[in-house]
Amino acid sequence: MIHISFFKRGGVYYGFKESGHADYAESGQDIVCAAVSAMTMLVINTVEVAYASNVDYTVDDETTDVRVIALDALPETGAEPEKRYAIAGLMYSYYLQLMDLLEDYYEYLDVEEVEE
Repeated sequence: MIHISFFKRGGVYYGFKESGHADYAESGQDIVCAAVSAMTMLVINTVEVAYASNVDYTVDDETTDVRVIALDALPETGAEPEKRYAIAGLMYSYYLQLMDLLEDYYEYLDVEEVEE
């Protein structure tokens, strides 16, 4: 099962961590893993390249654990309001998309919110 924890502060999504394997199918055939991986990289690349913002992320190739933190989503960082809203909205959209995926693949995916 893939476990994903979304980090929120003051109701604003600013990051997440992922761990585990979906085990939906064999490697290369696992559509749950492929979907989560693709969405994760979309979030990282969008924040870093399209929004030209700092995003701290680590990907452990052995365990497939991922941690993504985009502090510019938070008001206290001083980022422009448009950038804050865009990053927080992207993080929230990823959460919502995973919640939709969870409806059909609840045996392979676990999603939670962590308010800090």
